[in-house]
Amino acid sequence: MNKRLPINLQFFAEGTANQNLAARSYQKQFRELLQAVFRTQAYFRDFFGGEIEALDGVQHNETAFYVKTSDIPVVVGTEYNKDANTAFGTGTGNSTRFGPRTEIIYQDTPVPYRWEWVYHEGIDRHTVNNDFQAAVADRLDLQAQAKIKKFNAQHSAFISSVAEHEESLGDYTADSVLALFNALSEYYVNIEAVGTKVAKVNAKLYNAIVDHPLTTSAKSSSANIDQNNILTFKGFAIEEIPDAMLQDGEVAYTYITGIGKAFTGINTARTIESEDFDGVALQGAGKAGEFILDDNKKAVAKVVSGDSGE
Repeated sequence: MNKRLPINLQFFAEGTANQNLAARSYQKQFRELLQAVFRTQAYFRDFFGGEIEALDGVQHNETAFYVKTSDIPVVVGTEYNKDANTAFGTGTGNSTRFGPRTEIIYQDTPVPYRWEWVYHEGIDRHTVNNDFQAAVADRLDLQAQAKIKKFNAQHSAFISSVAEHEESLGDYTADSVLALFNALSEYYVNIEAVGTKVAKVNAKLYNAIVDHPLTTSAKSSSANIDQNNILTFKGFAIEEIPDAMLQDGEVAYTYITGIGKAFTGINTARTIESEDFDGVALQGAGKAGEFILDDNKKAVAKVVSGDSGE
């Protein structure tokens, strides 16, 4: 997950040289770096549709954006009315064969930022030992990667907090693992969940799935024991994640992909000439958060450990 992204340094060096300016903004570049790193290094990116909404130049406010929602249920008519005087004859202009009409009104739901991020570094021309603009580009890239690590931790906590269903795994035996995924499969069927089901699991559970008797080639399993990987198990796309990406006492998260939204607002990303040394301070600050509709929370489940040794 530490793959470095190639950066076009000339893109960062365009325009007047930085040392001729008191300050220079890199909000657009940092936004694009965050989005690129998110697509490759965010463990829960599929929960949020594979992307993060990143806005540059945001003001200091509490609301990130508004989501159009509607709590009006869909009304299904019993049958099409074929009466001669409905919509025709004496009913022309004051009746309809489709039944009562329900007006659909969407409401603007404000979505607040939930947490903040910041960075503050210095690049001294006398000690940097590298091309000045290359150093700025390199540090922005590394800061974007560092911020995605923070996003990963925040997203884990968010998913755990919104999960409306919970299962327990007592141990990692084949029978227990099978019972767990049978229960999860039954749950998602009964809530009539539509979409791709995924399971983000810790290393111990992942290995238990790969080694499970059901993953033999005789059963046309998608498991590859030599490569220690598996694509699906009991209808769930399986992905191994570090234990640190799960909250304490939890061993897996399952959900339908694309049911949430991740976002960040960049207040500033800049270099500014320093009075304390011959160089610039590299500074950045922003806000971030996550959102999921209440109706979608039932499609999120977590698995807690019942193993005292876990």
